[in-house]
Amino acid sequence: MSIELNHIIVWAKDKWQSAQFLARILGLDAGLQWGNFVPIRTSNGSRSTMLTHRSLAISDSEFDAALARIRDAGIEFYADFDRTGRGAINHLYGGRGVYFYDPNGHLLELITRPCGAKPEKWSERKSAAD
Repeated sequence: MSIELNHIIVWAKDKWQSAQFLARILGLDAGLQWGNFVPIRTSNGSRSTMLTHRSLAISDSEFDAALARIRDAGIEFYADFDRTGRGAINHLYGGRGVYFYDPNGHLLELITRPCGAKPEKWSERKSAAD
């Protein structure tokens, strides 16, 4: 059996608000409450039950749809984790990425290429408005 992430438990002031926020951005559904948790099931079976930072690898079309939802909701987004590149995305590893915060202040990252997919120096990254 290969090793894969099964779940992450994330502290939140309002678990339903955080779960529904992330589910809405990703075009998924927040699951039924399980114990004290509200799960969001991803396609590989991992569950995020709403850590400070989460990075989700998604397809180009899913990225386009999620970015449109972020923009439509008026959510501030950034090219970099340190809040630089406001209103821009990055193109690390030949893909696209964006950072934004959920209502409880957790940093979320959407990427189309996994970190390390292609050797690239941090200083060589490119940001763009879309």
